[in-house]
Amino acid sequence: MKKICFFNSSNFWGGGEKLHLENAKAFRSKGYSVTIAAYPFSPLWARGQEAGFNLFPIEVKSLSFLNLFKLLALKRYFQQEEIDTVIFTTSQDAKIASIAGQMGHLARRVYLRGLATPIKNSIVNRYCLGKATTHIIANSEETKRTILHYLHTTLNATQIPVIYHGLDSTILNNTHEILPQIKKRGKGVILGNAGRLTPQKGQKNLIQVAKKIKDQGLEFTLFIAGTGELQDEVQQCIKDENLENEVLLLGFVADMDVFMQSIDIFILGSSWEGFGFVLVEAMAKEKPVVAFDITSNPEIITNGQTGLLAQHLDVDDFSKKLAQLIQDASMRQHMGAAAKQSVIDRFMMTDRITELEHYLLNH
Repeated sequence: MKKICFFNSSNFWGGGEKLHLENAKAFRSKGYSVTIAAYPFSPLWARGQEAGFNLFPIEVKSLSFLNLFKLLALKRYFQQEEIDTVIFTTSQDAKIASIAGQMGHLARRVYLRGLATPIKNSIVNRYCLGKATTHIIANSEETKRTILHYLHTTLNATQIPVIYHGLDSTILNNTHEILPQIKKRGKGVILGNAGRLTPQKGQKNLIQVAKKIKDQGLEFTLFIAGTGELQDEVQQCIKDENLENEVLLLGFVADMDVFMQSIDIFILGSSWEGFGFVLVEAMAKEKPVVAFDITSNPEIITNGQTGLLAQHLDVDDFSKKLAQLIQDASMRQHMGAAAKQSVIDRFMMTDRITELEHYLLNH
């Protein structure tokens, strides 16, 4: 394994794109030659360019794997650059990158699967994952379970390892800086949430939780970082529940380190997660977390030690557990310290990249 191409055609910035860039940097720091294939002028493209990577422009749609011209162009790129390993994370990228990589005889066509939803048992998926892809790696036990849900007869469970995402050790640093919006408008215990404003991420669940907490007379402010298609709907929900002073939408927040430093408790209302990377980011900043007891959350949160897990989509139970933390500063402090230690023990980038490197070199 000498030259690696990280392949990501998304034109937005999210957890998968952040993972690609951080992994690319980590492998480069180990002495590998690394390139990035990205959507032209996307956030990943811009950040990759800023980091000094060689870039290859790609635009991928759901049926691009049927486009022979695109496949041949990718094959030529892989061969001209002498790439022996291509790594991809999205389902549409998995199809075209695995097939083009197979055509170019790349030794490793690696699918880092991070989406905890079942994969259809179609002819295309059976071929791309069973034949054209050489390595499938899940980012959680829950993700592995969903990979095998329909494809257990095609894929070998023993050949799908679980390797968690890692964080750069710099995230453990704390400057005690406070986000200006939070410093200006925050009152009481500061709650934080970050993620795309989509049904999956469950911000509307958190608004219901906030209403119940307010009804108990507890002083708090919930700041929600992120944008998405539900922004107007979420804002209207805040207004309908008369929570304009308690729940504030921050929009896109560039510096998540400072955001996490600025809060007391991180809360996640998602209905499912492949790997709750944002939970680990909060825990690294010594923040206790509250989330639903679903999918991969129990793999990250040790209930009662590093955070609290509420019953699946039960806002009453979520509110009860959150109220405990709001009212008990000592509990927040002890859980936050345990959360940070858990990140150090399990989620450091150097350890996880070494684990990934070892697997790719030996399987």
